[in-house]
Amino acid sequence: MAIQAQSALIQVRIDESVKAKADALFADLGFDTPTAIRIFLNQAIRREGMPFEVAKPQPNAETLAAMLNGMERIPKLYNSFKEIREEIEAELAEEEANEVQD
Repeated sequence: MAIQAQSALIQVRIDESVKAKADALFADLGFDTPTAIRIFLNQAIRREGMPFEVAKPQPNAETLAAMLNGMERIPKLYNSFKEIREEIEAELAEEEANEVQD
């Protein structure tokens, strides 16, 4: 006679579209979403961590080069809208002063 383990209920709120996509994926793999969740939890326990890598995305060399190239094209970075407005007002005042002199 097999000993049956006590079961516990886990409830999670998730976006309906995510659930529908997951349900379809797992059905294609031949099992339901609760089974997939049990597999995930058992793998996490076996590995003593997430059963996949969890990390911030890191750009590859080509993407990083493009990002740095783009940063070089930005003429100036501002810390606030006030700083931008003050610079524009100073430039307008300078242009007006030059027009008066001409």
